[in-house]
Formats: sequence, C-alpha cells, structure tokens
Amino acid sequence: MAYRSLSKEQQARFDPMITGFNPTDMYAADHIRRVLETFPGVFSGIGEFTIHKEFVSPKIAGETASLQNPALDRILDFAAEAGLVVLIHNDIDVPFSKAGFHNDPDVPFSTEGSEPAYLNQVKALFKRHPQTTIIWAHTGVGRVVRPIRNHAARLGEILGDPAFHHVYFDISWSEVAKYIVATPESTRITADLINRYPDRFLFGTDEVAPPDQPTYLRVYYQYEPLWNMLDKKASELVRKGNYERLFNEARQNVRAWEGTHVK
Repeated sequence: MAYRSLSKEQQARFDPMITGFNPTDMYAADHIRRVLETFPGVFSGIGEFTIHKEFVSPKIAGETASLQNPALDRILDFAAEAGLVVLIHNDIDVPFSKAGFHNDPDVPFSTEGSEPAYLNQVKALFKRHPQTTIIWAHTGVGRVVRPIRNHAARLGEILGDPAFHHVYFDISWSEVAKYIVATPESTRITADLINRYPDRFLFGTDEVAPPDQPTYLRVYYQYEPLWNMLDKKASELVRKGNYERLFNEARQNVRAWEGTHVK
C-alpha cells in the first residue's frame, strides 16, 4: 500500500519483490499467486528467500528447508509461469566445513578438496527449471561460508553450460565484497570471470536500513578495486544494465500474466 501511495514516476523507480513465504509449504506458490491477484501492477519477482543459510535456516518454522522439497519446485514453476524473477539465497557449502562441523543431518561433512555440500543439489534445482529466471544471491557464499577452493572456476563451469542459461549471480553484500577484494589476486580472478560473462552478474548493496546515503553506498565503494579491473562494457552491465534488462522483462511478463489471470 505504501508503494501504491507513490506517484507513477516514483513507482517506476522500484521493483517490489514478494517475500515472507515459507519455501517448505506446498501452498507457498498459491500464496504468491494470491499476492499478484491482490496487488496487480506491483510486483516483479520473489525473494530474496532462503533455503540453506548459515544459522538462519533452522529458524524457519516447520520442516527444514531443502533444495529437493517439491514445495520449492512448485514455487519456481509458478515463477516461470508468471514471469517473476527469482532471487534465492542458498549457501554453496555448510559453515565451518574445513572443521567438519555443521548442524544439517541430511548433508555429509564437507572436507578439503571434496564437493561443496550443496553445489550438486542447487545445480540440479536450476536444471529442473530452465524457464525460470534465477539469481543466485551472493554467488553462494555468506558471513561464515567462505568461497570454496576454486570458487570462480566452479561458477565458470555453470556460466559456460547452456543448461544454466537462465542463472545469474548477485555480488551484493559487504561480506561478499570482503572476499572478492581481499587480495589483488582474488579481485583479478573475479574480474576475469565477470569480463568473460559480463551479462550474468548483478551488483547490489544489500545494506539493511542505512541511515544515510554514504552508508547505503558503502559496498559500492568497497568494490572499487573490482570496478577498476572490469572493462567498460562489463562494468556498465554488472552495475546497471543486467538489472535493467532482467527486471524490465519481468515487469512486462508479470503484467501480461496479470492481464490474463486477474479479474
């Protein structure tokens, strides 16, 4: 309702997303549909929502969220039908995997040199939904889930596989930036990957309730070493162009779906 109270010019500056649904609930997709039916003309996507996230996932009510839960498949199927962009947070590995500790009984311990705990599951999920536009938040890393060995190479394998043509990577959040700009080498590796696939990465701040503009832009300036290593085209796309393309398309597709399905 706050969005609807804005002028049309102000509304054009926002792309509201549907959150607050439980990805373990078989009726979550129906809830998302009801939101579109109740507020046509407002939403462009769903998320960021969480499946496996450090210490957050156990706080979700009911059963533990899973990449193999049919409720999640229903959500992504409906997102494809309605044209909604999907922003999903799923850590690529478990916290403290080098130490052999985590609290997920369904996942084997990850050891040095082994496959990250959730990589194959998340790739299988993406492959099951080739018509859904998916943005993988933070490239799968988190506050204590550090980039895996050869992280950029694993991302490159996904980016180079036509089966994942619909998958994009978000590099928002200061915790992600700290890994990327940690050393000149880490920055160079990331820049090389983005320069190779400039249309597949999106920048965002992920600042929570910033009190002023300098705080809001903190992550942007934190990434300055990365911006300096990107070529002009890649820099423009990752900072602005890819977002505009994906969400302009989503706006059109969701409005078209609403035009057919909303009375």
